[in-house]
Amino acid sequence: MPDPFTFDLVSPEKLLLSEDVEMVVVPGAEGDFGVLVGHAPLISALRPGVIDTYSGTSVDKRIFVAGGFAEVTGERCTVLAEEAVPVSDIDTGEAASRLSAAREAVGGADSETARSLAETELSVAESMVEAAKGTGA
Repeated sequence: MPDPFTFDLVSPEKLLLSEDVEMVVVPGAEGDFGVLVGHAPLISALRPGVIDTYSGTSVDKRIFVAGGFAEVTGERCTVLAEEAVPVSDIDTGEAASRLSAAREAVGGADSETARSLAETELSVAESMVEAAKGTGA
């Protein structure tokens, strides 16, 4: 069993989680990556998806993040998330409504900037719906 290290999850509003974990899997912009104690230093952008924290060999917590950044050192992993919510707290109806609104926003975008923002929101909404369904993101 790996040694524990500190995992911190921070939103723009507050520190959401700070606890010792044995492993964390993060949805990096270039793909998911796992962190164990002693990991090489790393900074990565995040894509919308689910963070899994492990206690022993089982998933302890599943948290949806809309994006952000992760900083990894040998003894800590800190995620600065744009938005974060435990997967178990995602309301499937609200997630579906968010997805529908995002699709409408993409279709109604009247500039490149508006379209880019709408496509980002669409990606977040699609990932949130997938997470709510339990398929991961």
